[in-house]
This record gives sequence, structure tokens and C-alpha cells, in this order.
Amino acid sequence: MQPNLPLSRKVLSFSGSVVLATLLAVFSCSRRGPVTTDIPDMYSYNQEGKGIPLTLSFKRGPAHNYPLMAVWMEDTAGRFIQTLYISESIGKGIFHYGQATRGKWMPGEIRRPAAVPYWTHKRNIRTPEGELLPTPEHPVADTYTGPTPPQSFVMKLRTDRVPPSRFRILLEINQTWDWNEYWTNNKYPGDEEYRTSSQPALVYAAEIDLQDRRNEYPMVPVGHSHYSGRTGELFTDLSTLSTALDIASEIKVILEQAKN
Repeated sequence: MQPNLPLSRKVLSFSGSVVLATLLAVFSCSRRGPVTTDIPDMYSYNQEGKGIPLTLSFKRGPAHNYPLMAVWMEDTAGRFIQTLYISESIGKGIFHYGQATRGKWMPGEIRRPAAVPYWTHKRNIRTPEGELLPTPEHPVADTYTGPTPPQSFVMKLRTDRVPPSRFRILLEINQTWDWNEYWTNNKYPGDEEYRTSSQPALVYAAEIDLQDRRNEYPMVPVGHSHYSGRTGELFTDLSTLSTALDIASEIKVILEQAKN
């Protein structure tokens, strides 16, 4: 938020340079949003699972700004095994800034099919009403849902049961309003789901082999989802994406058991 003219004149009338510097710092922070640190946040999910422990390490990139994400496991043939983590707003179907009917933003029920559609279709669990997306009446279990991390993070995860010796960990991430020269705000006129997604969700993957005893597996981008979430296709051409590739600077999976 820029200071208005009267406030600018008052600031300039002060003789103390410390006061001026302080006010400029406040205005600068208000333009950039919340101040974050390089110390990762720590999260823990499904620690009662009977399978193996995994750690997901995520370092935010220069374009990171509260993206929604899903993390899951599948076999080497691409068959879904289980969700490991899903942003609470998607997993519960309730967004904290979902409605403003009372003159201010309040939590409200919203559908965002373009947010993480690859996970939605891979999971392929429908509500009794035929919805693929979780709803407040049919949410993802609490043990797998959590807040959207505002910065770099480390997630302690555990599988429900012992997985096959070879499997994949996938992460889908999407940040709204990140238009670029290809994914413009008028590319698909009238498609409201696209308008809230902009660049489509980006999918990362890591191939895990428990037999090779490796400790760390880097996650690499393997494609992007459908721009409005209508299908569960994965599009491997990433040449049209720009800032979406800079939401994360590094993602890796760490096998805790491999340290033994």
C-alpha cells in the first residue's frame, strides 16, 4: 500500500532520519506481504501409520506465494496408493477467505477443480453426489490435511502400510493469479476455473527404490495438469510455464530408514 500525499508531507517534515527509515520499512513490508524467514516450518502427518517414515523437504523459490499442494504415493505403473498430505482448504472444501457476505472475508465452501486436478483424478474418490473434490460433508481425514505452508518447510510423513519396494512420490502445486505471456487472463474467456488458476498446476515426482538404500531423492517436474481441472491428464511440455517453475527451488524426499 502506497502512502497518501498528506502522510508523505508529514514524513518529510520530520527531521529524524530514523523515523523516516522506519516508516519506509513498514510501507515496504506492507507491499510485499508477510515477512518470512529461511528457517523451514515443521509439520507432521499420519504418524500413526503402520508403514515407513518419509520426510519431504521443500525450499521455496522466488515466486512462492501460498500455493496449494497435494502429496501422494503411487506404484510404478501409476496406480494411486494413498494421499500423504493435502492442503486443508482442498481436503475439507472450506477456504478461509471463501465468502464476504457479511462485509468481511469469512470461511466458506468453495470448489477449486483446477487447483490440484492430477491428484483429484488419481485419487478418484467420489462423494455420494458424484463429486471428485472433497466436500465438508465428505472431507479427507484430518491425519492427512493441514495448513498451506507460507514458506520453506519440512514434512514428516508416514505411509499407511509398508509400500512395495519401488514406488513414486508425487507433489502437485498450484499458485493462483500467476499469469504469463502464454497463460493470459483472457486465454479461455468464460472459463472461471481457469481464471482462478492461471498457469496450470505443476507436478513433481521422485522414483523411490528401497533396495538401493539411497537416503535422498530429488523431486523433478514431470508435467502440468489440465488448465481448468476438467480431466486428469498430465501434459509433459513445460515450455509454456514460467514463474510456476520458480514456486519451489528444491524439493526432495528423504528416507528415514535409509540412515540406519
